[in-house]
Amino acid sequence: MNSLAEKQRVDFFTQMEIEKRVSIHTLTNYQRDLCHLTDFCKKQKIEHWSELQSNDIRQHVANRHRQGLSSTSLQRELSAMRGFYNYLLKNNLVTLNPAQYVKAPKSIRKLPKTLDVDQVGGLLDAGTDSVLEVRDLAMFELFYSSGLRLSELVDLNLSDLDLSDKSLRVQAGKGGKSRILPIGTKAILAIQQWLQHRVARNELELAVFLSKNGDRLCQRSVQYRLKQWCIKKGISQHVHPHALRHSFASHLLQSSQDLRAVQELLGHSNISSTQIYTHLDFEHLANVYDNAHPRAKKKSV
Repeated sequence: MNSLAEKQRVDFFTQMEIEKRVSIHTLTNYQRDLCHLTDFCKKQKIEHWSELQSNDIRQHVANRHRQGLSSTSLQRELSAMRGFYNYLLKNNLVTLNPAQYVKAPKSIRKLPKTLDVDQVGGLLDAGTDSVLEVRDLAMFELFYSSGLRLSELVDLNLSDLDLSDKSLRVQAGKGGKSRILPIGTKAILAIQQWLQHRVARNELELAVFLSKNGDRLCQRSVQYRLKQWCIKKGISQHVHPHALRHSFASHLLQSSQDLRAVQELLGHSNISSTQIYTHLDFEHLANVYDNAHPRAKKKSV
């Protein structure tokens, strides 16, 4: 690519960061995705973004798919390309968006892994032996109580909590959207106990959950602590923080049957993202049916 094309790509990222204020995670993904597209253009000796056609995008996506990239990742890459070309169109730098109608190959949608109510109880009722475990329990209770994403939990500040109102505010969820969530009684008790021990490095540190050094806890640390919690408490199943969010959604939907409410609590912009939990609910009902209905049981030979 020539220097002008490279500058246009950099300008796009500057606009995303400063004007649209996208998250660092999204910005990093887009930068990586468009780097792959730039490498493709260099191999094809394409100098300007205006030279790319839909067939070129399809070839690039096919190449990435052969390299083992999943459908979900390819959809994200296409989203990055569409966003970039929309920026170029808006600034009259190209005349068409070659990625507009290109689709990623379809993949089988995997159902999220969840825990049943007894498993969650065993995880959260295991007891604490140290200040760090008091903190950990508060985090895990909050995951299950309010259905937080991992990023939302580590970004949580003291000012976002209103324990007297039994609620919290997610300031910037996925897509930069905020929402208010209820907090369950057990999670409130666990948080109150942690706040009694919370010691920040300095008064400017506002994070709810801190490392042992008094700094904001990072996502990898939360994942590691949950893994260590399971090992220490004798829980054989590997549990990812997102499994607690999925369990929250699945258990709430089973009890309430209110898909819209679960959508709001999870912060899903599209209800199709929430509908996957109806499949989990049906899977549970189907298993009950197979085990209980006299005409569904297989006869032994």
